[in-house]
Amino acid sequence: MAEDLIRYDVLTQEALRNTVRKVLTEVAQTGLPGEHHFFITVDTHANGVQISSRLNEQYPDEMTIVIQHQFWDLVVGENHFEIGLSFNGIPEKLIVPLTAIKTFIDPSVQFALHFETGLDVPRESAIEDETAQAAKPKSATNLKAVSKSDDSIEPSVKEADPAADEGKSDASATDADSADVVSLDAFRKKT
Repeated sequence: MAEDLIRYDVLTQEALRNTVRKVLTEVAQTGLPGEHHFFITVDTHANGVQISSRLNEQYPDEMTIVIQHQFWDLVVGENHFEIGLSFNGIPEKLIVPLTAIKTFIDPSVQFALHFETGLDVPRESAIEDETAQAAKPKSATNLKAVSKSDDSIEPSVKEADPAADEGKSDASATDADSADVVSLDAFRKKT
């Protein structure tokens, strides 16, 4: 198989992260429409993630935030978003680069995106820098779009649900019960 010098995996992830950015931008401007709400899992070790030391100790690898009833100061930039959330009744400000997002889930419409972190290599440098290219995966096999829901959604959603931290339960987390996972591999030509 020929070497992918175009880096379709990076381009696909950039396009899907742009979808997340666009959705969050609309929510920042007009609020959450209808029953929409989001579970966003963040790699807390990723470059540019800014969370309190308390949250970093509590969630050393990843955390899932819920954007639903109680959030404030949502600001979306070109490559990141900032948000205010409450964890155990303590207000926190988070700054999250889009490249640190591992999953974006909207259980109200049973939609989810799963990302590989670490593929945030700019297209030009990916083509020019063979060592960086060799260190990165050559395909987007772990990138999935979920059309209904995914069995793996529910456990990851419960990890850092601020509402659950406050003793609230979020029944919408159970909206994701029977998924049809569509992986990019399903569309790749097998040789």
